[in-house]
Amino acid sequence: MPRTRQMLKLPEVLEEIEMSRAAFYRMRARGQAPKLHKLPNGQLRVRRADLDAWWDSCGDAAA
Repeated sequence: MPRTRQMLKLPEVLEEIEMSRAAFYRMRARGQAPKLHKLPNGQLRVRRADLDAWWDSCGDAAA
């Protein structure tokens, strides 16, 4: 059975990390945001695994 990947919409990610869209894009420009995936229809998604890895890296940076 194939494993499904959980993909989150950008508003869901922004709500979870409690960040504005503008702040997220500033972080993205600096290479410090979770990886975005653009779907063929133009919508943006973030894989749950990428967001979890980003959270982990944030904890490492604060330590």
